[in-house]
Amino acid sequence: MKPTIPQGTRDFNADVVRKRSYIFNTIRNVFELYGFQPLETPAMENIDTLMGKYGEEGDKLIFKILNNGLDNAAKVEKAKAGFENVLQGKTSKDITERALRYDLTVPFARYVAMNHHQLPMPFKRYQMQPVWRADRPQKGRYREFYQCDADVVGSYSLLNELDLINIYISVFQQLKIDIELRINNRKILAALADTCGGADKMIDITIVIDKLDKIGIDKVKEELKSRGLNEEQISRIESFLNINGTNEEKLQQLKTLFAENEIGIKGIEELTYLITHSQQPDVKKALVLDLTLARGLNYYTGTIFEVKAQNVQIGSIGGGGRYDDLTGLFGVPNVPGVGISFGVDRIYDVMSELHLFPADVAAGTKVLFFNLGDTEVQKAMELAQQLRAHGIACEVYHENTKFDKQFKYAEKKTIPYVAILGSKELEQGVVNIKNLSSGDQTQVPFGELVHFSFN
Repeated sequence: MKPTIPQGTRDFNADVVRKRSYIFNTIRNVFELYGFQPLETPAMENIDTLMGKYGEEGDKLIFKILNNGLDNAAKVEKAKAGFENVLQGKTSKDITERALRYDLTVPFARYVAMNHHQLPMPFKRYQMQPVWRADRPQKGRYREFYQCDADVVGSYSLLNELDLINIYISVFQQLKIDIELRINNRKILAALADTCGGADKMIDITIVIDKLDKIGIDKVKEELKSRGLNEEQISRIESFLNINGTNEEKLQQLKTLFAENEIGIKGIEELTYLITHSQQPDVKKALVLDLTLARGLNYYTGTIFEVKAQNVQIGSIGGGGRYDDLTGLFGVPNVPGVGISFGVDRIYDVMSELHLFPADVAAGTKVLFFNLGDTEVQKAMELAQQLRAHGIACEVYHENTKFDKQFKYAEKKTIPYVAILGSKELEQGVVNIKNLSSGDQTQVPFGELVHFSFN
């Protein structure tokens, strides 16, 4: 049987792993600069922890794990009944009690709920781990992928949102990705729902307008109608979505539209604060008030973020927002929070397509010592250890064989230098260093090898 891997997953070779590590390290360093500390949670969670936290669409994409230990007929019969529920999109503890994590935010909220008495508040954590979604695989969308999150809980201050905006700008500047950082506020969307018949319309409206970029305004109107909104309500939503101009002009139009709506006014105040306090040139250039941004996750309550890469066709490469009662779902109410996420897999695709990785980011072994016999290789092993002690990655070829085979090994691994040490060189106390790119060859005394530039 020909070996395969599950659809929507990938193997990563050394070149890819090193490039991904470059992204991870860049993000991690910025997180640390802002006082965030690392956290890891299990790959699987109890299914009750996850279900009902991501909205109707998100719940469908959760990978459920089948129970093990069906060791008697009664359990088997219950499992059969459970399958019927699963086929209808429901869950059944007779067949599944655990699921793979869908994101890092809900597990984080569960962690805070379990440990809030001993955590310093506000608690600032970052997390870099894989998540799983039963999505349809396509370019930039995978069933297994990494997220890198930074969250602050225990504070209502909008200074946290400003920090997260600056983190986004700093990371993408260092990665040399030109971005558009879109922001909106769920209170604005709640006000829109309120003017369209009440809060019970909120989920329907946000799920649909979040698809605007993908399906267009006509399809949005059709879907809103199918969800029970009337022509007047749809017209009001369309007028809202047509608000345009500069960030300041959009805010002014919102003030007019929601002049009598208390929650709308509060959302406008929060957006105004963030925009007026983000006047540094790099931030102001990237920050865009996007009223079509909804982020169809039920737990967001205030500011929401989404990052789009410029000059490349791909989905969002980051997103997040404020969720002021997420821990309340786990019996610990009134713990405010706000967080952002980086989509590392999509960031990698963007950087590959735009050729943004540094030339030396995938560098591994710097020099390969050829194997020319037992006596020679003994000295080569000694010299290799000296180089490693000085932070220079090197290898000694594993067997005494033809030069051609050893050269081909170096070429396949893109090792830039080879060190040739034969009986003649051994007598003279030197080693010949050859640059495989230029063909230049230099004779270096043993005692000076650690000072040779392998760059």
